[in-house]
Amino acid sequence: MDMISLAQELQENSYPGRGIILGRSEDGTKAVAAYFIMGRSENSRNRIFVEDGEGIRTQAFDPSKLTDPSLIIYAPVRVLGHKTIVTNGDQTDTIYEGMEKGLTFEQSLRSREFEPDAPNYTPRISGVMEIENGTYSYSLSILKSNNGDPSCCNRYTFSYENCAAGEGHFIHTYMHDGNPLPSFEGEPKLAAIPNDMEKLTNMLWNNLNPDNKVSLFVRYIDIATGKYETVIKNKNQED
Repeated sequence: MDMISLAQELQENSYPGRGIILGRSEDGTKAVAAYFIMGRSENSRNRIFVEDGEGIRTQAFDPSKLTDPSLIIYAPVRVLGHKTIVTNGDQTDTIYEGMEKGLTFEQSLRSREFEPDAPNYTPRISGVMEIENGTYSYSLSILKSNNGDPSCCNRYTFSYENCAAGEGHFIHTYMHDGNPLPSFEGEPKLAAIPNDMEKLTNMLWNNLNPDNKVSLFVRYIDIATGKYETVIKNKNQED
């Protein structure tokens, strides 16, 4: 698989929707996660990321403008022991609760499917990173309608063990803008992951479509110690 340029990928796509990037820093010492949200409607754009314990949650920037919270207010990131869960919906809680009971990532998602937002049927994208005894692995999942047919849910899980330094994978909800929005297709895209968290954060934020971008989360976790650093960007809170 050819390695994409994340900057070019985002520049050329005005609406990838929500996106997850998981990988390992170039020097091999950090596990890396990034998650961004975008929006076309006032309700979707009226959001910010806020820290919530070891994870984050979405919150209405202006509560008076919030209409339907069902698909936009959730915890995108939660931490369960040595596992970090990242998703684009309340399936974060489903995965957390399932893994807490001993289910695998894939088993935990069997009770969920794409979002009920016809005609888009937005895919549920999810990822989990696991750091244990100095080893690092991650998995990504997408649950989507069968080419827009909601009678069938297609489930795909991609697992990456002994992750290569400097490499990561990028999955997003939509191929591009449209009506209805076309679901992501194919495998997660191979992308370069730098050592510098600020460099990755700025590259992602500066190349997301300025009209549609809403919020960005980036976290670098030291694989040896478990200590982490987090950056959050919110368009609604920019000067």
